[in-house]
Amino acid sequence: MELILIQILNGLQYGLLIFLAASGLTLVFGILGIINLSHGSFYMLGAYLALTLTSYTGDIFLALLIGIPLAFAFGALVEWLFIRHLYDRDHLQQVLLTFALILIFNDLQRIIWGTYPHSVPVPSYLDASVQLSDVLSYPVYRLAVAGFCIFLALCMVYIIQYTRIGQMIRAGESNREMVEVLGIDSRWLFRFVFAAGVSLAAAAGAIAAPIESVYPGIGEPILIISFVVVVIGGIGSVKGAFFGSLLIGLADAFGKVFLPEFASVVVYALMAAVLIVSPGGLFGRA
Repeated sequence: MELILIQILNGLQYGLLIFLAASGLTLVFGILGIINLSHGSFYMLGAYLALTLTSYTGDIFLALLIGIPLAFAFGALVEWLFIRHLYDRDHLQQVLLTFALILIFNDLQRIIWGTYPHSVPVPSYLDASVQLSDVLSYPVYRLAVAGFCIFLALCMVYIIQYTRIGQMIRAGESNREMVEVLGIDSRWLFRFVFAAGVSLAAAAGAIAAPIESVYPGIGEPILIISFVVVVIGGIGSVKGAFFGSLLIGLADAFGKVFLPEFASVVVYALMAAVLIVSPGGLFGRA
């Protein structure tokens, strides 16, 4: 029973972490129509920002307060330099340019931070465990990660559902041409959405850094899982990304325990099953 409880907690925590990264990708894919293969690089950026900023602040959450705005500004710069030229081009050109960005960001990472793995310390006030039974305990920091992800998810829901910029985002998702007719400058709207997606991915990478360490290529597995989330949840659906991420997190956690030889297959089998039942994803449009 304790083993099942541990895996449920692990699966939910991992799923919420995936949601932060995947929600940014599903917004960019669903609203901007951009296939962004460089999304995992922004997760890597967040992890390395956490490494650098924590060395000065001594606290991962203080590093997040600085790192998330930096990532947002960097995302706006990348959109202005590269992504804005892709909106009216086909998906092949989008794939080629964003793949080139992966190579550029990987080289910059090696130049700035080197090729060795690094560890980010857990804050001393969270470096403890909650006793679940006489023999099992669970790290407090993992619970804090889950709480932080839920907090950002609620902030995202509030912004999208109850603010003017959220109304613009939902309108842009439904009908981009009508947004232009209404006098809304879609260039700034799309820049905001892309930068927000970058900051969400960076936040996920930063908060995960004390758990899985920081190393070159850390964002590549997250990129693949994020695309799986987009497919399962439905393109452009934040709600779909949330529930899809939780399903993937639980499937991954239980697969590693009960089907270790096929753990990597379980997630993709889940995606295939969802597509058979609902080709548009759980909450996507047909």
